[in-house]
Amino acid sequence: MSKEGHKYIFVLGGVMSGVGKGVVTSSVGLLLEQKGYPVNLVKVDPYLNVDAGTMNPTEHGEVFVLRSGMETDQDMGNYERFLGRDLTNEDYMTSGMVYQSVIARERTLGYGGKCVEAIPHVRDEILRRIEDASSYNGSRVSVVEIGGTIGDFQNALFIEAARVLKMKHPEDVLFVMVSYLPTPGTLGEMKTKPTQTAVRDLNSFGVQPDFIVARSKEPVDEKRKEKLAISCNVPRDHIISAPDIKSIYEAPLNFEKDKLGDRLLDALKLPEKRRASLAKWKKFALAATNAKAPEINIAIVGKYFDTGDFVLADAYLSVIEAIKFSAAKLNKRVNITWFNSKNLEGSNAKTVAELVKYQGIIVPGGFGESGIEGKLKAIKFAREHKIPYFGLCYGMQLMVIEYARNVLKLKNAHTTEIQKNSEDPVVDVMLEQKKHLADNKYGGTMRLGAYPCYLKKGTLARAAYKRELVEERHRHRYEINSKYIKQLEDAGLVFSGTSPDGILMEIAELSREEHPFMLGTQFHPEFQARPLSPHPLFTEFLRAAVSRKRKK
Repeated sequence: MSKEGHKYIFVLGGVMSGVGKGVVTSSVGLLLEQKGYPVNLVKVDPYLNVDAGTMNPTEHGEVFVLRSGMETDQDMGNYERFLGRDLTNEDYMTSGMVYQSVIARERTLGYGGKCVEAIPHVRDEILRRIEDASSYNGSRVSVVEIGGTIGDFQNALFIEAARVLKMKHPEDVLFVMVSYLPTPGTLGEMKTKPTQTAVRDLNSFGVQPDFIVARSKEPVDEKRKEKLAISCNVPRDHIISAPDIKSIYEAPLNFEKDKLGDRLLDALKLPEKRRASLAKWKKFALAATNAKAPEINIAIVGKYFDTGDFVLADAYLSVIEAIKFSAAKLNKRVNITWFNSKNLEGSNAKTVAELVKYQGIIVPGGFGESGIEGKLKAIKFAREHKIPYFGLCYGMQLMVIEYARNVLKLKNAHTTEIQKNSEDPVVDVMLEQKKHLADNKYGGTMRLGAYPCYLKKGTLARAAYKRELVEERHRHRYEINSKYIKQLEDAGLVFSGTSPDGILMEIAELSREEHPFMLGTQFHPEFQARPLSPHPLFTEFLRAAVSRKRKK
């Protein structure tokens, strides 16, 4: 059962997806916490996958990994970045998780032989999870984002669960609808009708929005607010204008100007404990959007770009945000250019020499064979031309393969992920992963979540972190083959970070004498980068990039 007096805010999307439900949820959480109320943020994904781990990044965007190892939707990353702390498994659910729990309970006669149905049993399982998340986190307010768009068949049960909670606790539940107000170019007038239609769709579920966050290109004027208020039965001061902004990190500041936090507290009948203290956040947001800051040009050589004529930057969302945080700390502005590694391969390949124009090169994580030779060409170019290089997960493994091929002269060095019978398997599947692969167990079976890493003295990594022991999040099945470590080290490669037992190579780098910054991590440092606490490795990489620009 719901805790007595616990408050819930449900965030839903109208008109179309991608209008910023996650940013609104994150901003509301930040504002309420700054006003003195413990908050937990919950993401509901209506797909039947049990988690996000098996989904293609070009279809769904980045898979974000929690400290626990749960593979989640990228919105969970936004939540952690805005709140500045780790979230828990209880803060995430999918339809797959819900149905899996209901079916498992039915198989053990947990329903006492009843006919198990979507209503009430699936709905009640959703409610249980929402309420358990608040209890587990000890929060005062839960902000729950329901994925998808109003009217979708897939999220109907989640909206029904929220409706029932509102019926039971009418003073403790609010609905915030994030909707888009288009301004068709041929008309030149902002239109409210799509949002009115979305509200009617929501009304058909028995739910009335308490607030409308009106997303649009330009600020919503008073005339449009008045029209929405009358047509949608929402108080005019509960219609919040959310125009396009330079950075999502400006959103909480804009919402605070419009007193969104105060109005939410008032609607929930909660007293204001204190004014939101957003001075540090404002300082960061100003630095992150400073158009006059000196520019650094960074190339990201990736592979998840097969989405027609558009670049799917969401596949590398946490990497992009981590770069922004470190750039703001250094008072720099980063210009990112995307290189599809597949275009660096074959007879008609784009020349890799174009990379010489950049102050730094990043090869992010990924899986599979496509684009791998293009990435290896980029890494070789970065090493030979002394361009700062940062490899993440697969980017570290490929860095080691490139070094083995071109410095150790092991021309057939490879990873068994691509070449099972490699003559020189410099990268090999982890021992505990072999049975998972043999049994076709892919979901939730990788080396996932936070693991400790020891750093060697006198290395780039140790200087960046300024401590001996760190903890970072992982998502991989393959590792550097221990049989080749001595050869690689004798040839000049430094394994500056290892697991506590010394078996797993966590960080590889070249010394400063060999290269200004050539470093790769087996883990994903981007998952722990936060606006007010940038990740030290990203910061050091950008420092090296700044130094390269200064020298040129």
